[in-house]
Amino acid sequence: MRRIRITVAYDGTDFHGWQVQPNLPTIQGTLEAAASEIEGKPVQVAGSGRTDAGVHALAQVAALTLENPIPLDNLRKALNRLLPASTRVLRAEEVPLEFHPRFDAVAKTYEYRMYRGEACPPWEVRYVHHYPYPLDADRMGELARLLEGEHDFSAFAAADERDAEGGSKVRTIFESRVAWSGDRLTYTVRGSGFLKHMVRNIVGTLLYAGKGNLDAAGLRELLQSGDRRRAGPTAPAKGLFLVSVEYPERQT
Repeated sequence: MRRIRITVAYDGTDFHGWQVQPNLPTIQGTLEAAASEIEGKPVQVAGSGRTDAGVHALAQVAALTLENPIPLDNLRKALNRLLPASTRVLRAEEVPLEFHPRFDAVAKTYEYRMYRGEACPPWEVRYVHHYPYPLDADRMGELARLLEGEHDFSAFAAADERDAEGGSKVRTIFESRVAWSGDRLTYTVRGSGFLKHMVRNIVGTLLYAGKGNLDAAGLRELLQSGDRRRAGPTAPAKGLFLVSVEYPERQT
Protein backbone atom coordinates (compact mmCIF):
# COMPACT_ATOMS: atom_id res chain seq x y z
CA MET A 1 0.00 0.00 0.00
CA ARG A 2 1.35 3.43 -0.98
CA ARG A 3 0.33 6.90 0.15
CA ILE A 4 0.85 9.43 -2.63
CA ARG A 5 0.78 13.18 -2.17
CA ILE A 6 -0.07 15.12 -5.32
CA THR A 7 0.15 18.84 -6.02
CA VAL A 8 -2.66 19.96 -8.31
CA ALA A 9 -3.35 23.14 -10.27
CA TYR A 10 -6.80 23.87 -11.64
CA ASP A 11 -9.06 26.41 -13.26
CA GLY A 12 -12.12 26.24 -11.04
CA THR A 13 -14.48 28.04 -13.43
CA ASP A 14 -16.32 24.97 -14.71
CA PHE A 15 -16.32 23.04 -11.43
CA HIS A 16 -18.72 23.10 -8.51
CA GLY A 17 -15.89 23.38 -6.02
CA TRP A 18 -13.55 20.77 -4.60
CA GLN A 19 -15.88 18.44 -2.71
CA VAL A 20 -17.68 15.57 -4.45
CA GLN A 21 -21.33 16.35 -5.24
CA PRO A 22 -23.81 13.99 -6.93
CA ASN A 23 -24.10 14.55 -10.68
CA LEU A 24 -21.95 17.71 -10.63
CA PRO A 25 -18.35 18.17 -11.84
CA THR A 26 -15.97 18.74 -8.92
CA ILE A 27 -12.19 18.67 -8.58
CA GLN A 28 -12.22 15.84 -6.05
CA GLY A 29 -14.63 13.78 -8.14
CA THR A 30 -12.58 14.31 -11.29
CA LEU A 31 -9.35 13.26 -9.57
CA GLU A 32 -11.01 10.21 -8.01
CA ALA A 33 -12.35 9.08 -11.38
CA ALA A 34 -8.89 9.30 -12.95
CA ALA A 35 -7.13 7.59 -10.02
CA SER A 36 -9.74 4.84 -9.89
CA GLU A 37 -9.21 4.07 -13.57
CA ILE A 38 -5.48 3.63 -12.94
CA GLU A 39 -5.99 1.55 -9.80
CA GLY A 40 -8.81 -0.57 -11.25
CA LYS A 41 -11.06 0.03 -8.24
CA PRO A 42 -12.47 3.04 -6.35
CA VAL A 43 -9.88 5.44 -4.93
CA GLN A 44 -10.60 8.22 -2.47
CA VAL A 45 -8.73 11.51 -2.79
CA ALA A 46 -8.42 13.78 0.24
CA GLY A 47 -7.60 17.47 -0.17
CA SER A 48 -6.01 20.12 2.02
CA GLY A 49 -9.28 22.04 1.97
CA ARG A 50 -12.54 22.58 0.11
CA THR A 51 -12.19 25.38 -2.40
CA ASP A 52 -15.52 26.90 -3.43
CA ALA A 53 -17.15 26.72 -6.83
CA GLY A 54 -15.21 28.95 -9.22
CA VAL A 55 -12.08 29.22 -7.05
CA HIS A 56 -8.75 28.34 -8.69
CA ALA A 57 -5.58 26.68 -7.38
CA LEU A 58 -1.95 27.10 -8.29
CA ALA A 59 -0.87 24.36 -5.90
CA GLN A 60 -3.62 22.48 -4.08
CA VAL A 61 -2.36 19.46 -2.15
CA ALA A 62 -4.19 16.13 -2.10
CA ALA A 63 -3.42 12.53 -1.19
CA LEU A 64 -4.53 9.08 -2.29
CA THR A 65 -3.69 5.51 -1.37
CA LEU A 66 -2.79 3.02 -4.11
CA GLU A 67 -1.69 -0.59 -4.45
CA ASN A 68 -0.55 -0.06 -8.04
CA PRO A 69 3.29 -0.06 -8.21
CA ILE A 70 3.37 2.48 -11.05
CA PRO A 71 6.41 4.83 -10.78
CA LEU A 72 5.56 8.30 -9.53
CA ASP A 73 6.41 10.14 -12.73
CA ASN A 74 4.37 7.69 -14.78
CA LEU A 75 1.50 8.12 -12.32
CA ARG A 76 1.58 11.88 -12.78
CA LYS A 77 1.58 11.50 -16.56
CA ALA A 78 -1.21 8.91 -16.49
CA LEU A 79 -3.39 11.13 -14.30
CA ASN A 80 -2.86 14.09 -16.61
CA ARG A 81 -3.81 12.02 -19.64
CA LEU A 82 -7.12 11.18 -17.95
CA LEU A 83 -7.85 14.61 -16.48
CA PRO A 84 -9.42 17.53 -18.36
CA ALA A 85 -7.06 20.26 -19.53
CA SER A 86 -8.34 22.52 -16.73
CA THR A 87 -6.74 20.24 -14.10
CA ARG A 88 -3.06 19.28 -13.95
CA VAL A 89 -1.09 17.19 -11.49
CA LEU A 90 2.19 19.07 -11.07
CA ARG A 91 3.98 16.67 -8.71
CA ALA A 92 3.53 13.23 -7.16
CA GLU A 93 5.56 12.00 -4.20
CA GLU A 94 5.41 9.13 -1.73
CA VAL A 95 4.67 10.06 1.88
CA PRO A 96 4.00 8.11 5.11
CA LEU A 97 0.70 6.20 5.13
CA GLU A 98 -0.64 8.39 7.94
CA PHE A 99 -0.18 11.65 5.98
CA HIS A 100 -3.35 13.75 5.68
CA PRO A 101 -3.25 16.88 3.49
CA ARG A 102 -5.74 18.78 5.63
CA PHE A 103 -4.82 17.86 9.19
CA ASP A 104 -1.05 17.97 8.63
CA ALA A 105 -1.00 21.39 6.96
CA VAL A 106 0.59 24.19 8.99
CA ALA A 107 -0.12 27.16 6.68
CA LYS A 108 -1.90 28.16 3.49
CA THR A 109 -1.51 31.14 1.23
CA TYR A 110 -4.33 32.63 -0.86
CA GLU A 111 -4.26 35.42 -3.39
CA TYR A 112 -7.23 37.49 -4.52
CA ARG A 113 -6.83 39.29 -7.85
CA MET A 114 -8.72 42.37 -9.00
CA TYR A 115 -8.55 44.27 -12.26
CA ARG A 116 -9.11 47.99 -11.86
CA GLY A 117 -9.06 49.21 -15.47
CA GLU A 118 -12.20 50.36 -17.24
CA ALA A 119 -12.21 47.42 -19.68
CA CYS A 120 -11.10 44.01 -18.42
CA PRO A 121 -9.13 42.02 -21.01
CA PRO A 122 -11.36 39.13 -22.13
CA TRP A 123 -8.61 36.57 -21.48
CA GLU A 124 -8.60 37.59 -17.80
CA VAL A 125 -12.33 37.69 -17.14
CA ARG A 126 -12.36 34.18 -15.64
CA TYR A 127 -9.51 34.93 -13.23
CA VAL A 128 -10.05 38.41 -11.76
CA HIS A 129 -12.76 40.42 -10.08
CA HIS A 130 -13.28 43.41 -12.36
CA TYR A 131 -13.73 46.46 -10.12
CA PRO A 132 -13.21 49.74 -12.08
CA TYR A 133 -14.54 52.04 -9.33
CA PRO A 134 -12.69 54.50 -7.05
CA LEU A 135 -10.89 52.90 -4.10
CA ASP A 136 -8.63 54.12 -1.31
CA ALA A 137 -5.88 51.53 -1.63
CA ASP A 138 -3.90 52.98 1.29
CA ARG A 139 -6.83 52.47 3.64
CA MET A 140 -7.34 48.95 2.33
CA GLY A 141 -3.68 48.19 2.99
CA GLU A 142 -3.86 49.63 6.50
CA LEU A 143 -6.91 47.55 7.42
CA ALA A 144 -5.46 44.42 5.82
CA ARG A 145 -2.47 44.59 8.17
CA LEU A 146 -4.78 44.83 11.19
CA LEU A 147 -5.96 41.29 10.44
CA GLU A 148 -2.52 39.85 11.15
CA GLY A 149 -2.18 37.88 14.37
CA GLU A 150 -4.60 35.60 16.21
CA HIS A 151 -8.26 36.58 16.02
CA ASP A 152 -11.74 35.11 16.16
CA PHE A 153 -12.83 35.41 12.52
CA SER A 154 -16.52 34.65 13.08
CA ALA A 155 -17.45 37.95 11.39
CA PHE A 156 -15.79 36.69 8.19
CA ALA A 157 -17.14 33.13 8.19
CA ALA A 158 -20.06 31.80 6.17
CA ALA A 159 -22.41 29.26 7.72
CA ASP A 160 -20.89 25.78 7.47
CA GLU A 161 -22.19 22.28 8.19
CA ARG A 162 -19.12 21.88 10.42
CA ASP A 163 -20.51 24.57 12.75
CA ALA A 164 -22.48 21.83 14.48
CA GLU A 165 -19.18 20.39 15.70
CA GLY A 166 -18.61 23.55 17.73
CA GLY A 167 -15.09 24.13 16.47
CA SER A 168 -13.17 27.30 17.21
CA LYS A 169 -13.20 30.11 14.65
CA VAL A 170 -9.93 31.49 15.96
CA ARG A 171 -7.23 31.53 13.30
CA THR A 172 -3.75 33.01 13.05
CA ILE A 173 -2.91 35.22 10.09
CA PHE A 174 0.83 35.45 9.45
CA GLU A 175 0.63 37.92 6.58
CA SER A 176 -2.16 40.09 5.17
CA ARG A 177 -1.16 42.54 2.44
CA VAL A 178 -2.67 44.62 -0.37
CA ALA A 179 -0.46 45.39 -3.37
CA TRP A 180 -1.33 47.75 -6.21
CA SER A 181 0.45 47.76 -9.58
CA GLY A 182 -1.04 49.62 -12.52
CA ASP A 183 -4.57 48.32 -13.08
CA ARG A 184 -4.07 45.34 -10.77
CA LEU A 185 -4.83 45.10 -7.08
CA THR A 186 -3.84 41.89 -5.29
CA TYR A 187 -4.65 40.82 -1.75
CA THR A 188 -2.35 38.13 -0.34
CA VAL A 189 -3.05 36.33 2.92
CA ARG A 190 -1.10 33.54 4.62
CA GLY A 191 -2.52 31.87 7.70
CA SER A 192 -2.76 28.76 9.85
CA GLY A 193 -6.13 27.92 8.33
CA PHE A 194 -9.25 29.51 6.90
CA LEU A 195 -12.99 29.34 7.50
CA LYS A 196 -15.62 28.94 4.80
CA HIS A 197 -15.63 32.01 2.50
CA MET A 198 -13.24 33.74 4.93
CA VAL A 199 -10.86 35.19 2.34
CA ARG A 200 -13.65 36.33 0.03
CA ASN A 201 -15.46 37.95 2.97
CA ILE A 202 -12.26 39.73 4.00
CA VAL A 203 -11.83 41.03 0.45
CA GLY A 204 -15.43 42.24 0.37
CA THR A 205 -14.84 44.06 3.65
CA LEU A 206 -11.60 45.62 2.40
CA LEU A 207 -13.48 46.87 -0.68
CA TYR A 208 -16.12 48.28 1.66
CA ALA A 209 -13.30 50.11 3.47
CA GLY A 210 -11.77 51.23 0.19
CA LYS A 211 -15.05 52.96 -0.66
CA GLY A 212 -14.80 54.91 2.61
CA ASN A 213 -17.35 52.92 4.60
CA LEU A 214 -15.04 51.40 7.22
CA ASP A 215 -12.01 52.61 9.16
CA ALA A 216 -9.50 50.91 11.48
CA ALA A 217 -11.65 51.41 14.57
CA GLY A 218 -14.63 49.96 12.74
CA LEU A 219 -12.66 46.89 11.68
CA ARG A 220 -11.53 46.26 15.27
CA GLU A 221 -15.16 46.51 16.42
CA LEU A 222 -16.22 44.14 13.65
CA LEU A 223 -13.67 41.53 14.69
CA GLN A 224 -14.73 41.82 18.32
CA SER A 225 -18.44 41.58 17.48
CA GLY A 226 -18.16 38.38 15.45
CA ASP A 227 -21.22 39.60 13.51
CA ARG A 228 -21.08 38.52 9.86
CA ARG A 229 -23.91 40.95 9.01
CA ARG A 230 -21.66 43.92 9.76
CA ALA A 231 -18.91 42.85 7.36
CA GLY A 232 -18.75 43.55 3.64
CA PRO A 233 -20.32 41.34 0.95
CA THR A 234 -18.63 38.15 -0.24
CA ALA A 235 -16.28 38.89 -3.15
CA PRO A 236 -16.78 36.76 -6.31
CA ALA A 237 -15.06 33.38 -6.34
CA LYS A 238 -13.30 33.82 -9.67
CA GLY A 239 -10.64 36.19 -8.30
CA LEU A 240 -9.44 33.76 -5.62
CA PHE A 241 -6.43 31.44 -5.98
CA LEU A 242 -5.06 28.90 -3.52
CA VAL A 243 -1.34 29.61 -3.96
CA SER A 244 0.34 27.09 -1.66
CA VAL A 245 -0.06 24.70 1.26
CA GLU A 246 2.77 24.23 3.73
CA TYR A 247 3.72 21.18 5.80
CA PRO A 248 6.30 20.43 8.48
CA GLU A 249 9.78 20.09 7.00
CA ARG A 250 9.96 16.36 7.61
CA GLN A 251 7.02 15.86 5.18
CA THR A 252 8.43 17.90 2.30
